[in-house]
Amino acid sequence: MQLQPPLLFHHFPYSSQMAPKIKATFLVLGLSLLLLLQEAVSADYGSALTKSLLYFEAQRSGKLPSNQRVSWRGDSALKDGSDVGVDLVGGYYDAGDNVKFGFPLAFTVTMLSWSVIDFGSQLSAGKELDNALAAIKWGTDYFIKAHPQANVLYGQVGDGDADHACWQRPEDMTTPRTSYKIDEQNPGSDLAGETAAAALAAASIVFSKSDSDYSSQLLDHAKQLFDFAKSHQGIYQNSIPQAHFYSSSGFQDELLWAAAWLFRATNDKTYSDYLSSPGNTGGTRTMFSWDDKYSGAQILISKLLLEGKAPSDGNWGSFKSQGEQFICNVVQKGSNNVKKTNAGALWWDSFNNLQYTTSALFLTLSYSDSLSSAKSSLNCPAGPISSGDLISFARSQVDYILGKNPQGMSYMVGFGSSFPVKVHHRGASIVSIKQSRAQVTCQEGFNVWFNSQSPNPNVLEGAIVGGPDQGDNYTDSRSNFQQAEAATANSGPIVGVLARLA
Repeated sequence: MQLQPPLLFHHFPYSSQMAPKIKATFLVLGLSLLLLLQEAVSADYGSALTKSLLYFEAQRSGKLPSNQRVSWRGDSALKDGSDVGVDLVGGYYDAGDNVKFGFPLAFTVTMLSWSVIDFGSQLSAGKELDNALAAIKWGTDYFIKAHPQANVLYGQVGDGDADHACWQRPEDMTTPRTSYKIDEQNPGSDLAGETAAAALAAASIVFSKSDSDYSSQLLDHAKQLFDFAKSHQGIYQNSIPQAHFYSSSGFQDELLWAAAWLFRATNDKTYSDYLSSPGNTGGTRTMFSWDDKYSGAQILISKLLLEGKAPSDGNWGSFKSQGEQFICNVVQKGSNNVKKTNAGALWWDSFNNLQYTTSALFLTLSYSDSLSSAKSSLNCPAGPISSGDLISFARSQVDYILGKNPQGMSYMVGFGSSFPVKVHHRGASIVSIKQSRAQVTCQEGFNVWFNSQSPNPNVLEGAIVGGPDQGDNYTDSRSNFQQAEAATANSGPIVGVLARLA
């Protein structure tokens, strides 16, 4: 039996005049296939975005709402603040412990807010805007409670040393829930400045259209805290020694950061004058993090310059130049490039490296869109970089985080077929209180759960762990807190990054 040729070529009445039509047909087919492939990739980013916001629900402290999606969590810390007669119920647990550290949490809420400000349309398209707003409001509601007077701010609930000596679920923990504050006699300009910028000024922009009364309330708190931070200066851990797990290296960056957000929120000359006044603009930084906000302030100001909303002389030009050089160094086109792992991932530190990656990628993508709108490019020491180049670089780094790495492992928990299953996290590693209400004692938690060789009974979906070492190696072990612990400061920036790429 003679085989017939494929239908496509069988009895095809070909002529040279039809060549352009054939080429056009294949071009359309090729473009369609390319779009399908791009949609497949975008669907992955969209799934990661959904999970990144689920993570914040797993970190909630207080009375959980009826629409709580992370079902293995329960109500916890319902008496926070009772030691000082102030309602401090709510907020977020910081990482794998049960302490509410206000300083990194405020940075987290800033980045969530900035994600909505810059990428709100993408979040809406991905049907995640409401979840992002809920994540922000869970933090800002707490910060309003934590600021009961103009010059009083509660910056921490829980004792980190006592908490770290126990391994317990938040729902039935027995560790002290001591409340710690800054005030006029015990200042903390960094904590007050970050909270003014994060929980309040940036979030006031987020809610300005959907809830104007709430937005105004946030802005009033922000203004008060900025004045407090300026008039009573000091480093917050000197007033709250128990905050040594998140010690601040200084407060000038937080004051600039707060002023920049307040100017963005109000267009008030008071804040532009502060930014214009002689002082330290930060120089070109090596990282952007919960401790070092200079690069964030520089890029925020640079975006205002590109939009024509600020002058380009004096300090303003310095902010822009220094912020752009930071991005040049991130994308490997600068004079002092960020180090990379053997496989090409950005590398800063052996302890929770990915927190620096997510924050740097956020600035890169945020600025890429501003450059595109201004029809401009970034002039780096190694040559000009287009907005598209910045997006491509960020995508390659996110792909590494989501599994395109030598381990073949996603460093977002619950994403893909291979991800960390022994995350350093008390609540995730102990049986859910919904399944067993038997009290897990301080040491029993270590003996039965922390030291278990089994995967965590609860999947901490969407969490970004610390990530691999410079050799791209990762050890999935609860005792490996340097690599296997997730934190809210890791995930705050990734929400905007994933929204932009989805």
